[in-house]
Amino acid sequence: MDRQLVGVLAVLVAVCAVAAVQAQPPSPKLPPNYHMINPGHMGGKRDQQLSCDDTQGKKKGCMAKCDKRCPNQCIVMCPSCKTFCMCDFYPGVSCGDPRFTGGDGNNFYFHGKKDQDFCIVSDADLHINAHFIGKRNPTMRRDFTWIQALGIRFADHRLYMGALKTAKWSSDVDRLELAFDGAPIDVPTELGARWESAAVPGLTVTRTAATNAVRVQLAGVFDIMANVVPITEQDSRIHNYGVTEEDSLAHLDIGFKFYDLSDDVHGVLGQTYRSDYVNKLSVSASMPVMGGAPSYVASDIFSTDCAVARFGRRVGISMVTARAS
Repeated sequence: MDRQLVGVLAVLVAVCAVAAVQAQPPSPKLPPNYHMINPGHMGGKRDQQLSCDDTQGKKKGCMAKCDKRCPNQCIVMCPSCKTFCMCDFYPGVSCGDPRFTGGDGNNFYFHGKKDQDFCIVSDADLHINAHFIGKRNPTMRRDFTWIQALGIRFADHRLYMGALKTAKWSSDVDRLELAFDGAPIDVPTELGARWESAAVPGLTVTRTAATNAVRVQLAGVFDIMANVVPITEQDSRIHNYGVTEEDSLAHLDIGFKFYDLSDDVHGVLGQTYRSDYVNKLSVSASMPVMGGAPSYVASDIFSTDCAVARFGRRVGISMVTARAS
């Protein structure tokens, strides 16, 4: 698989791309007659099922539920009741425990630190920081952490996407915050609703669900799937996350694709796309962890001052100067 088309998961992916989007480099398409169910988003129940009826009357109705690889959200094809995880359609999305999947195909963890920003990808024309939130577990030497927001820089532009702090979670309420160059991005809360930048041809935001899920694309540069999800009571109880009534720890599940990274790219994730990258992690370990956090710390969500920063070494992104054909 082309290293530049290998996608990356920052956390347990629970997203679904369903809307038609502007023509761009080839990307996977979901088949027709799909449905999406979201077990675990309302009170932690994971036995939600979907009834499929054959409108042509050729098959009996059936019931479908999510596979254990993706218990929080899945895609159901009717009338067959076959179920799929997003990773079955979107090569860059992994199923299973929260992790990054590097450009070399190996999975790893990066815990970062709560309330800090880290350089995830830094290239001459593209820089992505992630803001981490978390909870301290007194029995451990590290924080439980999740990515709450992304700050993306390209050319002279700044794109923000983040999960709003949420006390009581409801999947019917949109908790996704989006902004471009400091101005809010307003996308109607309906499936397939789309925003297109007037300033940057090829930059679009498309809702992949009525609330809390979007696909952000910059033609020829990146394709990001983001979904706001909480820590459920069940997850908190199992893993001792310490979720309270004041904060459901809403965060982003994220999948990335990159189309134009240079061989000088760096960052927690970006370095794994270099041709000279050597994976020094113990890939046989049950949970390979990337250390070296101080090298990736940034002073804020849009800062390019981490020790491994590459942003600005050359000018311009050629792919955003003309609308994709």
